[in-house]
Amino acid sequence: MTEQKPLILLTNDDGIHADGLRYLRMAAERIGETWIVAPNSEQSAVGHSITLYDPIKAHEVRKDGAFYGYGIGGTPADSVKLAMHCLLPRRPDLVISGINNGANLGINVLYSGTVSAATEAAILGAPSMAVSIAEKKSPPFEYAITHIVSIAAWILKNGLPQGVALNVNIPALPPDKIKGIKITRQALSKFNETFERREDPRGDSYYWLSGESAPEEYDDGIDIVALRNGYVSVTPLYYDLTAHNHLKEMRF
Repeated sequence: MTEQKPLILLTNDDGIHADGLRYLRMAAERIGETWIVAPNSEQSAVGHSITLYDPIKAHEVRKDGAFYGYGIGGTPADSVKLAMHCLLPRRPDLVISGINNGANLGINVLYSGTVSAATEAAILGAPSMAVSIAEKKSPPFEYAITHIVSIAAWILKNGLPQGVALNVNIPALPPDKIKGIKITRQALSKFNETFERREDPRGDSYYWLSGESAPEEYDDGIDIVALRNGYVSVTPLYYDLTAHNHLKEMRF
């Protein structure tokens, strides 16, 4: 009897036609059976939003005449929910979200659709990871394949604690230039936000969110520093946002 391959669900926040998802599939096919369920269009920075008051349409996407995956009219979290409840032939052994073009670090993980897809999988009880590469313009996605295969194989062998998702950030460097993998904490540095005011041809105001990073942190145990120093950063995330250390201090 042939041993069944692990079933790996792939998704993202850049849309089903994104190059990062195509490279993610190349990596995942090395270790399992892959299924893609992803938004029809880009859903960057939608966070963990889900669709409640509209139907979610799903359609088959074909590439080169072959079935590629399901494109859905929803968010990354919707994609994971619909996949696990309706579209997959069985429960996934692993869910991978990515490859995002640009890092997802620090408090940005709260806004990231890439990370939220992995977190949703963890909520539903599936081991999961979000993968980003630290380059937004012409990202070398091929550099991430080796690390994705390595970390995914480790998860399939060892599992993850219930409710934990891994946030993986990979330097935009060839594999032989990367110093290793570091288990890191989420940075807490903030983004100094500004809004640039402009006017449209009718004279109405509109605003573009802009700004710059706050002063850098230097603790080598956090995600930003590890990535900057040439390491793959792996941060375990948990969806329980309770400030447990402060529960006893609260008296009303």
